[in-house]
Amino acid sequence: MSTHYSGLIDRETWAFIERTNGFYPPDAADLAIEEQREVYNRMAQAFHAGYPAGIASADTYIEAGEHRIAIRVYVRKGSEPGAVCLYFHGGGFVVGGLESHDDVCAELCEATGFRIISVAYRLAPEHPHPAAFDDCLAVFGHIAGASDLPIVLCGDSAGGNLAAAVAHHARGHGRAPVGQVLIYPALGGDMEQGSYITHAQAPMLTNHDVRFYAEIRSGGRDWSHDPRFAPLCDADFSKLPATIVIAAECDPLSDDGRHYCERIASAGGRALWRNEHGLVHGFLRARHSAGRAGASFRRICKAVQALGLNGWPVAL
Repeated sequence: MSTHYSGLIDRETWAFIERTNGFYPPDAADLAIEEQREVYNRMAQAFHAGYPAGIASADTYIEAGEHRIAIRVYVRKGSEPGAVCLYFHGGGFVVGGLESHDDVCAELCEATGFRIISVAYRLAPEHPHPAAFDDCLAVFGHIAGASDLPIVLCGDSAGGNLAAAVAHHARGHGRAPVGQVLIYPALGGDMEQGSYITHAQAPMLTNHDVRFYAEIRSGGRDWSHDPRFAPLCDADFSKLPATIVIAAECDPLSDDGRHYCERIASAGGRALWRNEHGLVHGFLRARHSAGRAGASFRRICKAVQALGLNGWPVAL
């Protein structure tokens, strides 16, 4: 079933889509991984909006066995943070890093007043699953042991997957996260039904793209029954932290968030799924140029702040 996007996507969002696509050559899918990263980084830098006044960041790292995990810590000058937010960036587990989501994290810090920690987890194909998960869990464990502040997990796309996987692993521990905010997350849903079919050819992300990145991340192995790879395959959705999923309507991943929240609620947990009308995968970068994306980003910031302060229900 095809979807006619002309009636769903507004002019501002189409302009964002066209600007983003302008960075990618016609043969982008055939580029070597390093070339794909270069294109993605150029695109991300072009959208970089700078830091709000009063926000500062510093780079450091966490020791993790035989390697170091780079992190960037954001603070709002002159205020004490009420919580820590760990941010895991998107990019299909293949591209992205501290720079690609730098301004998003700075603005999230300004809006919430929280200490934001962005994590440069290892990327595939050099480091297939479970390397990215292991890094994110290691950073969570380090921060949980070093700070008494509540911890909120947040991530977009691939980062939403990693946030959920860490939440599943850490639940029941004394320093479990108090909440998670997942932004158009890839959670390992059934790719033969629902939004994967309805929005198989969506602008910005297609069903084929999802399969492509999942195959690279997997390293050629079948991880489909591993909750660290696909949180939706977990048999147990109890004791998870309060969860808010912000999905994009015009995105094959849209139903992943819906199904995830339904399973948490069925297990007695607190979960809210919001499907943003007319928005597309990657809309965070449109927050300053498209009204719908800007409104959604404000909801994301509100959700992170509310969960960090143990607020529920969250009115979005």
